[in-house]
Amino acid sequence: MTTPEIIDQIHEVILEDHRILAKSIAEQLGNSGERVGSIIHEDLDMRKLSAKWGPKCLNADQKCQWCQSSEQLLEFFQRDPNDFLLRLVTTEETWLYHYDPETKQQSMEWWHSDSPRPKISEYKNLLEKFLP
Repeated sequence: MTTPEIIDQIHEVILEDHRILAKSIAEQLGNSGERVGSIIHEDLDMRKLSAKWGPKCLNADQKCQWCQSSEQLLEFFQRDPNDFLLRLVTTEETWLYHYDPETKQQSMEWWHSDSPRPKISEYKNLLEKFLP
């Protein structure tokens, strides 16, 4: 039997951790997985969304530094394109970027059906490594 108290408990658990599994909620609250799933989808009108990639919103300092770095790289390239490519790949100042993204399944979170899809910044980790 579904009561408003149970619905509220499930909603509170989801709000604490949007990535929690329905199975974990069922175990935590001592309900069946089917009942929890029904409450989430029908009573709370929530669904699990995977995040989508989106651009990072840069602050003014980050935009300035990004532009300065880009202008400097363009200037080096315009001086001598062949040397630029050799130096970019072989010097110690090369920026190598490695990012191990979450899987689609790992990024899934519970959200109300009218909520916008959560976004992941593709530049977030890169900028955090190189910008203060």
